[in-house]
Amino acid sequence: MPGHGMGGLFGLIVLVLDVWAIISIVRSRVGTGAKVLWVVLVLLLPVFGLLVWFLFGPKNR
Repeated sequence: MPGHGMGGLFGLIVLVLDVWAIISIVRSRVGTGAKVLWVVLVLLLPVFGLLVWFLFGPKNR
């Protein structure tokens, strides 16, 4: 199957980025309700949720 390895690599990258996002969300200073919503979004929609969190999520500054 040509190209099969790239799909696996893309999935692994998305998984690592999602785990990183969830750790960042949990460590953020936002309230518990916001944390739960962000984590659920990232878990249910791994690629889209990650992009939305990256663009609009809580920032640690």
